[in-house]
Amino acid sequence: MATPAGADGARPGDGSGGPGRGPGVGPGGGPGPAGAGAGPAGAAGSAGPAGPGASDPGPAAPALRHVLRLRDLVVYGLLFIGVTAPMGTFGVLDARGGGAVALVFVVATVAMSFTAWSYARMSAAVPRAGSVYAYASAGLGPRPGFLAGWMIALDYLFIPSVASLFAGIACHALVPAVPVWVFTLAAVVLVTALNLGGVKLAARVGMTVLVVELVVLGAFVVAAAAFLVRHGPERGWLTPLTGEAGLDVTGVLGAATVAILAFLGFDAIATFAEEVTGSTDQVGRALQFCLVLAGALFVLQTYLGALLNPVSAAALQADPAAQGTAFYTMLDAAVGSWFSSVVTVVRAVGPVFSALVAQAAVARLLFAMGREGALPSVLARVDPRGRAPRNSILLSAAVTLVMATAAATRADGLEVLSSMVTVGALVAFVFLHAATVRYFAGKGPAYVVVPVVGGLVILTVLVSASRLALVIAAGWFLLGLVLLRARPAAARALARGEPTGER
Repeated sequence: MATPAGADGARPGDGSGGPGRGPGVGPGGGPGPAGAGAGPAGAAGSAGPAGPGASDPGPAAPALRHVLRLRDLVVYGLLFIGVTAPMGTFGVLDARGGGAVALVFVVATVAMSFTAWSYARMSAAVPRAGSVYAYASAGLGPRPGFLAGWMIALDYLFIPSVASLFAGIACHALVPAVPVWVFTLAAVVLVTALNLGGVKLAARVGMTVLVVELVVLGAFVVAAAAFLVRHGPERGWLTPLTGEAGLDVTGVLGAATVAILAFLGFDAIATFAEEVTGSTDQVGRALQFCLVLAGALFVLQTYLGALLNPVSAAALQADPAAQGTAFYTMLDAAVGSWFSSVVTVVRAVGPVFSALVAQAAVARLLFAMGREGALPSVLARVDPRGRAPRNSILLSAAVTLVMATAAATRADGLEVLSSMVTVGALVAFVFLHAATVRYFAGKGPAYVVVPVVGGLVILTVLVSASRLALVIAAGWFLLGLVLLRARPAAARALARGEPTGER
C-alpha cells in the first residue's frame, strides 16, 4: 500500500496506489492424526493437513462462490499495493538511501519475501477466507487467532477510509468547486456497489483500472528511455544501486524499513482463499508472484527516476520539503508537466480501487470470524445471488463512510487516518510467522528459519513506527481483549478448539 498524501508532503496523487477450495471439510475435519482438536463450528476449507481449531462445518455453512482465477488474485494484490506506489515516497527514500533508491526496494522486496513464504505455506494448508485469522487459529489456537484477525482488521477497516478520503482530496484539487466530502462519499458508494455486485464483477473492473495504471507506467519507462538516449543520465548509471557517494548500508536498511510499507496489501489476496477455482496452491502462487512483480516494477521506476532526477540525494537530504514532490519535479524536468498531470490524475483514481480491495478483504475477514463465532453470526450471511458476504461489506462501508466523511471536514483528517493503519497488519504478520513455526513443527529447518527471519524483519519495521500509530494499535489490541472477555458466547465458540501441534 502506498503512503498517503499528507504523510510525506506529496501533491495530490501521492496516495495509496491505490490498497484453496472451500467450503468443505476444514483442516482437521478430514482424516488426520489422533488428537487433532475440534475447532470453531462452521470453519470452512478443503481437506488437507490436519490442523487444530477446525471442524466440518456441515452442509449449512455459509459458502462463497468459486470464481477467481490466478490472474484475478494478482489483479487484486496489485490494485491494493498500487503499481506506482514508490512515486509518493521516492524523494524520501532517495534521500535516506544516499541515492541508492532502487537498491532500497530490492532489499524491501527480499525482506517481504519471508512473509510471502509463510503466507504461501499457510494458505495451502488452511484454505479459508479468514487469512491470518484462520492461519493463527490453526497454528496457535483460536484465541491468538482472534487477536491476529482483530489486529489486521484495524488496517483493513481503515484503509478504505484513507483511500476514499485521499481520492476525495485529489479529485477536489482537480475540481475545486466540488467539496472533498462529496467526492469521498461518491468513492465509498462506488466501491460498495461493486463489492455487493460480487467478487467477479469487482475483479473485472479492477482489471481495467490496473491496465490503465500499467499503461501509464509503461509510458514513463518509454519516455525515460528516450530521455536517456538523447541526453544521458543525470547521475551515474549504477548510482541507484550503489549510492552517489558510496554505499551507505545503514541508510539503505533504514530506508528499506519505510519501503516495506509500500508492499502492505498484497496479503489481502489470502482473504479470497474460498473463492478461487482450481488448486488451493493458487493463493500462495498469487501472493509470491504479486510480490515479485510489484518489487520489479518498484525497482524499475525508481531506478529510472533516479537517473533522470536533476536533484541529488544530498540536496534532497538538505531540503525535506522537496522530498514529497521529488518524483513529480523529475517528471516536469525530464518528460514535461503534461505527463506529470496525467500521472496525478491516474493516482487520484487509483486509491478508489485500493479501497475496493480493502473493503472486499475486510468483509471476508469479518465473514470468517462471524461464521466461526468470534464475531456476531449475522456477519456470516451471504447474498444469495452474488454470493458476496453482504452484511460484512455493509458494515465495512458504514465504518468507511463515517470515518472518511468525518475526516474530510478536518484539515488534519488524512494525517490522523493514516496514523491508524499499517501497524495492525505488521502485528498480524508476527502472529502469521509464529503460527507457521507452530503449525509445521518438525517439518524441517526451513519452517523455522524463514518464519523467524520474517518475524524479525517485521519487528524491526514495527520499532520504527510512529508513536501515535503504536498507541492506536495498542488501544485496538486492548479493545480486542476486552471484547473476548465481554462476549462469553464468542469465548465459548473459540474454546471449542485448541492447537495440538500434531500434523
